[in-house]
Amino acid sequence: MSLKTLNTRFWLVAIATILGVAVTMRLGFWQFSRAHEKLDLQTAIQKQTSLPVLDANTMVSTKDIALHLHRTAKLTGRWQHEHTLFLDNRQMNGKPGFFVLTPFTFEDKRVGIKKTALVQRGWVARDFLNRQKLPQIKEDAGEVTILGRIAPAPSKLYEFKGADVGVIRQNVTIEDLSQEYKIDLLNMTLLQIADPNSVNISDGLLRHWLQPNLGVEKHYGYMFQWWALSALIALLFVWFQIMRPRMHIKFKDAHEQRKNE
Repeated sequence: MSLKTLNTRFWLVAIATILGVAVTMRLGFWQFSRAHEKLDLQTAIQKQTSLPVLDANTMVSTKDIALHLHRTAKLTGRWQHEHTLFLDNRQMNGKPGFFVLTPFTFEDKRVGIKKTALVQRGWVARDFLNRQKLPQIKEDAGEVTILGRIAPAPSKLYEFKGADVGVIRQNVTIEDLSQEYKIDLLNMTLLQIADPNSVNISDGLLRHWLQPNLGVEKHYGYMFQWWALSALIALLFVWFQIMRPRMHIKFKDAHEQRKNE
């Protein structure tokens, strides 16, 4: 193989190496920036949860409830048990069952304006021998006080045709429920939580809600993988294109010298 051919191959491999290192380094920095974006979001969520508890008056007067996402609210009102739904295939503590959803109507008593929020009340196990059997949930007929964290609607799962009707459903959207029930629901839900100081909950529902998982560790893991690949590409180039040929020449020269002695 001619020297010119060797030089051409070396520079082609060098250019490919530079491109490979540049791309993998850039992808690593992108994952690094994504991780810091989510850290900032996590800080914002923690700041929201640490703010004072909202009351019915504030909830009613707020034009954009999304501004209070992840904040805690304490409301007094009545359940609309006739509209209770059971979301199927939902897990809590690693076990499948139902999320129980019920609209909750409260009001600003200063001006007499009522609002209704969809409350994710908790999780309950299902009967796997009779999948259509509904669990018995305690229904408070009078006025009650609940505590909850403002949250988006439940995450959407894959559903079969016809799974979006009836008491047992796979998914729900606030917009569709508003039209179905003829109720102007707030565009956020409330994750009901227990308040050991003033709210007594004894309905048998579990409320071990997961904290928002932003997957920051995943981005750091991808960052490390991309940068490790970048380093590997550079090391392979140095070994196969620089170190190994030089060692081969040195070995060949030594062999020729011994042969001539």
